[in-house]
Amino acid sequence: MNTARHTVIEGDAALRPVTKRRQPASVLPAANPAGIFIPKIISRPKEAREGFKIGIFAGIHGGEEAGTLAVFELTRWAETDPGELYDFELHLYPVCNPSGFLTGDRNSRSGLDLNREFWSGSNEPEIVYLENELVREAYDVIVSLHADHDSEGVYGFVSGALLSAEVLEPALEAASAFLPRNEWPTIDGFASERGIIKEGYSGVLSAPPEQRPRALEVVFETPALAPMEQQVLATVAAVKAILASYRELQAYAANL
Repeated sequence: MNTARHTVIEGDAALRPVTKRRQPASVLPAANPAGIFIPKIISRPKEAREGFKIGIFAGIHGGEEAGTLAVFELTRWAETDPGELYDFELHLYPVCNPSGFLTGDRNSRSGLDLNREFWSGSNEPEIVYLENELVREAYDVIVSLHADHDSEGVYGFVSGALLSAEVLEPALEAASAFLPRNEWPTIDGFASERGIIKEGYSGVLSAPPEQRPRALEVVFETPALAPMEQQVLATVAAVKAILASYRELQAYAANL
C-alpha cells in the first residue's frame, strides 16, 4: 500500500467583512484592510481512497498557544508517519483568531469571543470564513483545541454524534501520560464525569446545525498554566487517540 501523503497550505483566507454569508472561500474578496489571514493545512493520502475527513481547529482564543503548536506537530507526524493516517484526510487550522494570536488575547481585535459567535448570523470575518469551511467540507470529525487557565488537568466537551464520548475517554487517558486528568465534578459550571462534559456553551465552533449525519465533535482542553511542552505533548497524544478510536468505532459499526 502506498501510504505517502500530499500536504497543501491554503492561503485564500485573507478576509474582510462581507454581507453575503456562506460564500465559497475561494471567491471571498482578496483585499483585506483588516489584515486577517487564517491558514489552512491539508494533509491527504496521495492515492485517492474512501476515508474520513477530519477538521482540527486551534487558536480560536488567541492566547491559547498550545493548540497551535500541537497542530504543527500533527502536521509533521502526518508527513513522517503516513501509514497511521492512510484513511484520514486532515484539515488543520492552526490559528483561527489571527488578531488575538498576535496580541496574545482571548478575543479578536473586535473585542469579541469568537467561540460564542458561530451559527448566530455573525458577520465577523473570521466566523464567516470558518462557517463557510464547515459547510463546504462537512467534516466527519471536528476537534477543537483549547487551554483553560482555571483547570488543573486535561478535560473535554463532547457533542454531535452519539459516540463522541467514546473517543474522548481514550484521548484523556492518552493525554494523562503527560498531564493529570481534571477529576472535578463540576468544570466551567458544567457537570463533569472524570473530565468528560456532555453539555457546553452556545455559539462554539461546531458543524452546521443542519449537517446530517452529525459530525463527531470533541473539544480538548489542557491546563494553560502547565508547562507548554507538556501541553503540546498531551494535545498531540489526545488527537492521535481520537483518530484511532474513531477508526475502531467505524470498523465496528460496519460489522454490525
